[in-house]
Amino acid sequence: MKSNSANIESVCDWLTVIVAGSLRRKLGEAGGDSVRLPHLSCENSWLVALLPQHHPTSEEFVVLMLAFAPHLLPDFFNRIIAEHLPEGGDFPEFGGVKGTNHRGLLPTGETAQFILAGDDLEKRLEVQRMLSSEHWFAKKHILWLEPVREGEPIMSGRLVMNQEIVEELTVGTVSKPRFSAEFPAEYIETDMTWDDLVLHPGTLRQIHEIKNWVTYHETLLDDWDMKKKIKPGYRALFYGPPGTGKTLTATLLGKHTSKEVFRIDLSRVVSKYIGETEKNLSRLFDRAESKNWILFFDEADALFGKRTDIRDAHDKFANQEVAYLLQRIEGYGGLVILASNQRGNIDEAFIRRFQTIIHFPMPRLEERYEIWQKAIPKQLEIAEDIQWQQIAARYELTGAAIMNIVHYCAIEALADQSCAITLNQLESAVLREYTKEGKIV
Repeated sequence: MKSNSANIESVCDWLTVIVAGSLRRKLGEAGGDSVRLPHLSCENSWLVALLPQHHPTSEEFVVLMLAFAPHLLPDFFNRIIAEHLPEGGDFPEFGGVKGTNHRGLLPTGETAQFILAGDDLEKRLEVQRMLSSEHWFAKKHILWLEPVREGEPIMSGRLVMNQEIVEELTVGTVSKPRFSAEFPAEYIETDMTWDDLVLHPGTLRQIHEIKNWVTYHETLLDDWDMKKKIKPGYRALFYGPPGTGKTLTATLLGKHTSKEVFRIDLSRVVSKYIGETEKNLSRLFDRAESKNWILFFDEADALFGKRTDIRDAHDKFANQEVAYLLQRIEGYGGLVILASNQRGNIDEAFIRRFQTIIHFPMPRLEERYEIWQKAIPKQLEIAEDIQWQQIAARYELTGAAIMNIVHYCAIEALADQSCAITLNQLESAVLREYTKEGKIV
């Protein structure tokens, strides 16, 4: 980190000279020489890797560092301006805005124009093109202009740098995003393995097809030149009763392929306010775009349920939300999994968008027996009259329900210090689970 700190300090000094030079030029003093890239030491950091990866021009590098400076030095711009305008006063040409919490000056597109172009109209337009959606800044989701209110100049929008890049530049690592309104997804993981998962053989066979895609899709797209013929990602629908292994399977796919899995509960993303659903989903896909995460959309019925005829504006905008999500899903280069309790809940018009549709049925007798065998901890002493084959045949339960029962029995055995379970205790636990689910034995 020491050499990275030295790089950042060197860049800050370099940027100070450039900003001060633009101010002197505006005040009619000598300054504002041509911009050159700063010297950076060899260090394994994003700042150094940026140069050979994107080959930014010196002007592009200036804009990047303008956006980064306030994250490191809150008074960066205020201090430089105060040195050249000690008596203060309004200086609209410099641009910049105040933040909600940040008390210093935050640079805008106008700030970049002032520093790099001054009053040169042609150069000011070049900076504006640099901050358009067609530039690699925006396409790579590195830096962009914050949208402004309708009617205000576009360049008065704040320069926004990707928060993950800021984090990598400052602390050297990028932490996993936390669930929030800005990021409506949660990271999920498991200590279980494929050996712990018990599924119907037909279901398991289809899961292996997804594993094959994850392993070989890059070869298919690049080496076999299929990129121009097929869409880049893979879309799967998991459907079946709750507790039959849909979420665990998605998590294990991530563990097997060394990809992070994020679960999105669409019932928490969909908003009654027009445009908010698309905004929530846009934030998610923008962050996932370069990570190749596995996106697991739980409760997919919330957005992909059967549509009705358009009767009012609400129906119209609901259809727009679905169209937007489909567009983002089909453009996503990684694995997207949608989960539903019943296939019939999903509109048939969407079914053709999936490469595979996998049924997670209730476990059959032989699968329930295997789940019971795998679920019981070896430390728990089992009464002789407990026959797992009979228990599996008598009680039709999901894998999640069986785990709940075993969990309850194990805690009770530890509490009474017996580390044992009788048939009566097991059947009472089963009855407790049925009652919880509203079922009658």
